[in-house]
Amino acid sequence: MDQHLPIRPSADKPSGIRWLMLGFAFLATVLNYVDRLAFNYLSAEGALRELIPNDYFGYIATAFFVAYMVSNLVSGFVIDRLGTRLGYALCMAFWTTASLLHAIARVPFHFGLFRFLLGIGEAGNWPAAIKLTSEWFTPEERSTATGIFNSGAAIGAVVAPPLIAWMGAHYGWQLTFVIIGCIGYIWVAAFWFTYYTPERALKASKAPRISPLKLIKTRFVGWFTFSKIFMDPVWYFITFWIGRYLVDVHHWGLEKIGWFAMFPFIIADIGNVLGGIFTQLIIRRGVPVAKARKIAVGLFGSILSLALIIGPLIISGPAVALVVLSIAGFGHAAYTANTMAFPADVVPLNATASVWGVASVGSGLGGAIFQSVSGITIEHLSKTHDYTFAYSTVFIGYGIMAIIAVCVVLFVMGPLEQNKDLTGS
Repeated sequence: MDQHLPIRPSADKPSGIRWLMLGFAFLATVLNYVDRLAFNYLSAEGALRELIPNDYFGYIATAFFVAYMVSNLVSGFVIDRLGTRLGYALCMAFWTTASLLHAIARVPFHFGLFRFLLGIGEAGNWPAAIKLTSEWFTPEERSTATGIFNSGAAIGAVVAPPLIAWMGAHYGWQLTFVIIGCIGYIWVAAFWFTYYTPERALKASKAPRISPLKLIKTRFVGWFTFSKIFMDPVWYFITFWIGRYLVDVHHWGLEKIGWFAMFPFIIADIGNVLGGIFTQLIIRRGVPVAKARKIAVGLFGSILSLALIIGPLIISGPAVALVVLSIAGFGHAAYTANTMAFPADVVPLNATASVWGVASVGSGLGGAIFQSVSGITIEHLSKTHDYTFAYSTVFIGYGIMAIIAVCVVLFVMGPLEQNKDLTGS
């Protein structure tokens, strides 16, 4: 475990090596999204599209999020117990293996099973990365640091369309899964021989551990989890369905999708960084940390919601659609860059991964429910009306969900300050 590693120079004074450590979290998040999205793009058209219609696609996505939900319930506690080094390495090794197994799938059930395994492994990425940033960065820097590593999700979503389209066309879908899966093992080896926990965080990790039940019962954890049921599925819809949306509504082929579907995620990547910098700047101008975080989530969550609600009224073609999705992606990424800093604001350092893991049960639950709802809705409304009407309905629904999440965080979740009751277990 991390506490048994040799103690390195103190991190009380910020060290430049913290950016290398953050780089590991960033790259892991990129790989997480490439592995996650490969199936979505490979099945947007061609042989896999014929095998997997929209309703089955929704069910397979639900299998991923059911596993994601279950794994989040325990992954944070496991990572807090094992430490960042061992916990993060095990997560990457597990989901990389699950990604490789997609190559041997032959029927929808196989894909559902392997997506389930992928969800179990991938859930650990965010608790581990949150713990890493909590160990290496100060509260003032934390929203920027979380924004940077979480930008890996957008970068992965940018890289995935052209990479997967090109590899699928040249090597076939089976070998594509093998190649992208193997990259994860290289990350595991590099991380294992590089990462260590700074001395300050080693001391904090020896503090009395908080019982899972005590954490779950706190107002902050309960309502934060509830907010993620409604907010995180918005991002999952954009990332999982953008390929099918461009095929169904705008009649694009996989090659064209590969080159243009990346733009919403490039803008989202900018949102990850600017969302954190925005908060850091207003903190430096004297705004208290807790107030600054809530100002940021209120602003960026509203941008996301309005883009999706107004979008169907103004979309006149694929270019405008990509602009709408880009604005929505920007809002979600900037919002998330700030919410990822919440756990370290409220709970002790040795419980940050646990809190993010529990809160992300809401992500998995919302993803499981609303991926199926999206698939069923699009399949049904496209037959009774058309694909444009079907997707417009879903856009508006997700915009309303984002507003619900923002209201919960701002008015119900409680203050973002250290909870003095969370001492001991």
